[in-house]
Amino acid sequence: MHPSSTIDRPVEPLAPSTRSWSRAFADIRTGLANRQLWAHLGWQDIKQRYRRSVLGPLWITIGMGVTALGTGLLYGFLFQANTATFLPYVTVGFIVWNFLSGCLLEGLSTFISNEGLIKHLPAPMSVYVLRTIWRQTLLLLHNLIVYVIVAAIFFTSINHPYSMVDGGEPTAPGLSWTLVLVVPGFLLVALNGGWVATLLGIISTRYRDIPQVINAIIQLLFYATPIVWSIDTLGKNKAFGQFVLDWNPLYHLMQVMRGPLIGQDVAPLSWIVVGGMTVVGWALALLAMKNYRARISYWV
Repeated sequence: MHPSSTIDRPVEPLAPSTRSWSRAFADIRTGLANRQLWAHLGWQDIKQRYRRSVLGPLWITIGMGVTALGTGLLYGFLFQANTATFLPYVTVGFIVWNFLSGCLLEGLSTFISNEGLIKHLPAPMSVYVLRTIWRQTLLLLHNLIVYVIVAAIFFTSINHPYSMVDGGEPTAPGLSWTLVLVVPGFLLVALNGGWVATLLGIISTRYRDIPQVINAIIQLLFYATPIVWSIDTLGKNKAFGQFVLDWNPLYHLMQVMRGPLIGQDVAPLSWIVVGGMTVVGWALALLAMKNYRARISYWV
């Protein structure tokens, strides 16, 4: 071969790396911009679930109302709690827990359940995360109807300092202007749901045993989180109960939303923990997006 045939060959430019921060951030920006897509997909999920049903999505509200009423009355009797204050507490606890556990458990299968779209629709991966969070937000809005009804019925019991047990020292200041804090509380919880769905969604797509492990852990954390019990009902075990709550991240996530809705103080520790989880969680999620975003379509 003539030497000149190898020296004047044009050099092909290197393809841009798929593992870059710019691509990870661009994916999220583009996903947020495609609001019509993920909003439509999320709403279609709700409609499809109750297709050909007479009451449609109202079954969400009815189911939550029955669960909250039955559980609140049962555990209120077992703990000898004041029904007028304990029932709103349990109701809001279930509403917020459903949102938290929905973001976590459905977030695990965010990419797996969207396999068909991922393989055939050239959309950012963040669209599927936003679809999951939006779907859970719609369910939350339906369930809040139950809160409005319960709050109206027991308003006179929770609009002033109260306790969960009859004759106990008031531990909650009651409903006040702090109700508006539910808005930043919800935004923080939704942001945490976003990074959970992104990070665990990627991990679960690669390792399909992870959802089973997380499901078992969530069932355990349900009982360690004050949903059907309260610190007021623990009697002599209050100190140990508070220790458990301080180290339970789901409690802090729940409290920044539940506290304002039922007139409870939200401890500064809860805001700090939730804020810290948001920052650290999104840092890990973005790192996962940077390194493994391009592989998701091959793993599903």
